[in-house]
Amino acid sequence: MPAFSRGNRNRCPVPGTLYNTNTLEAFHALDKKSLLKEEANKIWEDIHTGRAVEDSAVLSRFLLISFADLKNWSFHYWFAFPALVLDPPATLVESKRASEWFTPEEVKSVSVACNGWRNSSLTADVPFFLISIASNSHATIRHLKDWEACQADNQKVLFGFYDPCHEKDPGWPLRNFLALISSRWNLKSVHFLCYRESRGFADMESSLVIEALITAPQGLNDRQLVPNAVGWEKNKNKYVSRCINLAKSMDPTRLAESAADLNLKLMRWRALPSLNLDKLSSVKCLLIGAGTLGCQVARMLMAWGVRKITLLDNGRVAMSNPLRQSLYTLDDCLNGGDFKAFAAAKSLKRIFPAVEAKGEVMAIPMPGHPVTNQEEKSVVDDCSRLYDLVDSHDAVFLLTDTRESRWLPTLLCASANKITITAALGFDSFLVMRHGPGPFSSAHAKTSSVDMDNLTLSDKGGKRLGCYFCNDVVAPTDSTANRTLDQQCTVTRPGLAPIASSLAVELFVSILHHPDGMFAEGDITNSTSSSGSSEPPLGILPHQIRGSLFQFSQMTLVGHSSNSCTACCDTVVSEYRKKGIEFLLQAINHPTYLEDLTGLTELKKSANSFNLDWDDEKDDYDDDDDCVEI
Repeated sequence: MPAFSRGNRNRCPVPGTLYNTNTLEAFHALDKKSLLKEEANKIWEDIHTGRAVEDSAVLSRFLLISFADLKNWSFHYWFAFPALVLDPPATLVESKRASEWFTPEEVKSVSVACNGWRNSSLTADVPFFLISIASNSHATIRHLKDWEACQADNQKVLFGFYDPCHEKDPGWPLRNFLALISSRWNLKSVHFLCYRESRGFADMESSLVIEALITAPQGLNDRQLVPNAVGWEKNKNKYVSRCINLAKSMDPTRLAESAADLNLKLMRWRALPSLNLDKLSSVKCLLIGAGTLGCQVARMLMAWGVRKITLLDNGRVAMSNPLRQSLYTLDDCLNGGDFKAFAAAKSLKRIFPAVEAKGEVMAIPMPGHPVTNQEEKSVVDDCSRLYDLVDSHDAVFLLTDTRESRWLPTLLCASANKITITAALGFDSFLVMRHGPGPFSSAHAKTSSVDMDNLTLSDKGGKRLGCYFCNDVVAPTDSTANRTLDQQCTVTRPGLAPIASSLAVELFVSILHHPDGMFAEGDITNSTSSSGSSEPPLGILPHQIRGSLFQFSQMTLVGHSSNSCTACCDTVVSEYRKKGIEFLLQAINHPTYLEDLTGLTELKKSANSFNLDWDDEKDDYDDDDDCVEI
């Protein structure tokens, strides 16, 4: 802790002890009597060592026990200000207003002296002191260590202290002051000035002068014989702790943010010290598709502390959606349905007001879906808009329900070298995978604006991991034409989307925390990463995760990039960078363009022309005795 700043007239240093417990049960189980006795021992020791004379602040110790329920913003606490009890107790002989006890000249002089003491940066926070008054009524404020000097001058001497009480009786600091005076100077009769102020100046009307008689108790000079102590605060005249709840007085958004951060901080504290909460809160995620997968992924990202989420979709909320798509309600379906992107962003803010969520309504241009001349400008605008969105985000999740709708985002991510996660569903099976870096990741490093530590765009060597299209031998085409009702709807087991979405987010968080980031090689089950001997903080980092609810099974696979991939190979990315929108329109309007460009057309021709020579002649094995049964 920083050193206490001395010389502030509005505060005095008060040493003490804070006991903060982890549970409410531990708070109630604390031995209050022993804790108070321990603090009293410290005061008694400071009196006998002389420290209390040199630094009188140690006479005013405090003890605080507490339990902080940070989930509910409820705080249980109990203050004690240990006060030594003399046995027999001191006797109060006289108590008068200081304005009545002093002469008018002394009142004026004492007031001036006290104001000077309080205004000096050297003495303002010294709570116990001496007041010496000469025969000419001149008052001087001195330190306790000057007691002998005051006696030699044969002056009227009073012991003064800052009195926090404004009643007719003196405040609690007098108890420990009496113990010091009795033990240190063995005085029988003492006069005290209970110094009080009004509006920052000495107030002799409210200050008191008290005469007390002290009978020295047995063992007063025995350091081992500690007097009893009192000091626990009362709560409504009962010796019980206090409780204050701050939740109602706090901003709900701040409360939600603090509660969410608390869970992540506890995770870091107990299990994952390397968890980078700043990286999670600053990363920008683009979710393409705000359906069953998009809703679940958005919520999982928020649970991990991701605060910047953009959802892209051009659909409206239908009556069948709310049951499976967790961000929508019946109200979103009325009057033709709200746009999913806007409704999802609005729902995220209702769930967690601190999230920076926004929706983007647009259609994704797709290969195999030709456009007319009239539609071309709109498609060009959509391509440009999608490019800007991918470029302004750090990670992209492909969560649409058609194969061809993933092609353009995959190409843009490969060109821009963005973290890309794909999740796809069957009836009872799913695929979750991360795309490898783009084919020109090293060259792209010079122009990339991504500055996150683990996204350093340097070539790690070895084969690139493949994208969603790398295992295909055909280009994406129109999969939506002539579909029956069961084909138009996403027919999948309800439990599949939450599983795949959770794995997609866990895979993304693992990438952020892996030392090689998106360049990490693909791990498989029970393997360790080949990038280093130390195990990544979140375990293995697979390339693909394929699961089946039919068999309740899951497996991890690795697939490297294909030189003939229609989305991420260097041929396609180079052509896109060279021709831009012209290339995209060719891919959209001409079904075979991508296959011709990547060589898949020639590959299929070669496969079709490959013939096997079969020997049709009948074998001359008529004797069953020569046959061997297997």
